[in-house]
Amino acid sequence: MTAVTSEAGGSRVLGLWMCTAFVVGNVIGVGIFVLPASLAPYGLNALTGWLITVVGCSLLAIALSNLARAFPIDDGPYSYVKRAFGDATAFIVMWCYWFSTWVTNATIAIGIVGYLTVLVPALSATVWVPPVTALSLLWFFVLINLIGARAVGWVQIATTVLKLVPLIGVICLGVWVLFTNPHAYTEHVPFAPATFKALSGSTTLTLFAMLGIECAMVPAGRVRDPSRTIPRATLIGTIITAAIYIGVSVVPMLLIPQAALATSNAPLADVFSRVFGDRSGQVLAIFVVVGGLGALNGWTLILGEVTQTFARHGAFPRSLSKENRHGAPTLALIVTGAITSAMLLSNYSDSIAGMFAFLNIVVTAGNLPFYFACSLAVVLSSSQSLLVRAAALGAFVFCAWATIGISPRPLAWAVCLAAAGLPVYWLCRQQAEGERVTPV
Repeated sequence: MTAVTSEAGGSRVLGLWMCTAFVVGNVIGVGIFVLPASLAPYGLNALTGWLITVVGCSLLAIALSNLARAFPIDDGPYSYVKRAFGDATAFIVMWCYWFSTWVTNATIAIGIVGYLTVLVPALSATVWVPPVTALSLLWFFVLINLIGARAVGWVQIATTVLKLVPLIGVICLGVWVLFTNPHAYTEHVPFAPATFKALSGSTTLTLFAMLGIECAMVPAGRVRDPSRTIPRATLIGTIITAAIYIGVSVVPMLLIPQAALATSNAPLADVFSRVFGDRSGQVLAIFVVVGGLGALNGWTLILGEVTQTFARHGAFPRSLSKENRHGAPTLALIVTGAITSAMLLSNYSDSIAGMFAFLNIVVTAGNLPFYFACSLAVVLSSSQSLLVRAAALGAFVFCAWATIGISPRPLAWAVCLAAAGLPVYWLCRQQAEGERVTPV
C-alpha cells in the first residue's frame, strides 16, 4: 500500500523531551495513585501482575517504536494499521482507541477529584459538587489545548516533573521505613489465594496504569524528526515509568491493612498520613492533583489528534480536521469534550474507587485492539528484524493474556461502544463514494 502522509496543519513543534513528557505524563496519570485500592483484593498477586505488565509493555514499546521508525512520514497509528490490514480494520481499531481515550479523560478527572477530597473534604459532602468539579477540569484543559500543541507541551513538561516528586518520595519513604521499622512490612501482608483468575485480573488492572506508552507516536504529524524522536521517547518513557511503578506499588500494599486499602480514595496520601500525620498526606495530595492535571492535559491533546486523524482519512466529517490559528483542531476538541462529559456524568454514581476500577477496565478493553493490531503488523512485516518481530509476538501474547482478565460488564461496554462505530464507518464510506461519483 502507498504511504499516507501527514496533512496536519500545525508545524512540527514537539521535540524529544516534550514527547517523552507525553509518554511519562500520560502513563503516570492518576492511575498509580488510585490503583492500589483497586488491586488490594488481589493481595500479593498484584506484584506478579505488575511484573507481567512491565515486561509486556516493554515488548509493546519495542513494536510501536519500530513502526514509527519504519514509516516516519505517516501520520501515526491510523496509517500504520491501514498499511497492514486495510481501511476498515484501521477504522475499527482506532475507533476503539478513540472511545477509550475519552473514557480515560473521564477516569482521570474522577481520580483527581478523589485526591481533591483529601485537600477539601467538603467536596464529598454534597452529591453534585464532585461531578461539577470534574467537568470544570475537563473543559479547562480543552481551553488549554485550543492554544496549540506547543503550549500543551510546556504544561506537560512542568506537570510531569512535579508529579515525579511524590512518587520518588513514596519510594524514599518505603526505604526509610524498611531501615527504621522493618516490622511494619510484615504487620499487614495482604492475603489472597494465588489463582489464575486473580493473576489475570491483576494484570488487566495494572495494564491500565501503563496505558499511554504510544503517546509519542499518536501526534506524529507534529513531531520533529519522527523516525528518531518517537522511538527514543517511547522507549525512554516506558523504562522510566516501569522503574517508578515497581518502586511505588509495593509500599501501600504492605503498609496499609488490606481492608482499609481497598476502600481508600487516596492510598498514597494515606501512606504518608500513617507515617508522618495527616498534614503530610495533604501535601502529597497536592502533587498528585498537579500530576493528574498534567495527564488530563496530555490526553486531551491525544484525543483531539485522534479525532482529527479520523477526519483527515475521511472517517469523520472533514470539519473536525479544521484548525484554528494556533494549529489546534477546534471542533474536534469541543465535540470530544462534550462526549467525555456525558460519559463522566453517566457513571458518577458509585464510590470513587469503585467507579475508577470499572472505568479503567473499560479503557483497557478499548486499547487492546490497538495494541493487538500494531503488534501483529510488526510480526507480519518482512522488513523488520527477527528480534523485533519476536518482541512483537511476545507483546501480542501479553495482550491476549490481559484480555482474559476483563470481566463481563466492562467488556460488554467496550463491545457495545466498538459496535457503535460500524454504522459510523458505513455512513462515512457511503458519503465518500457519493462524492467520487461524477454526474452524467
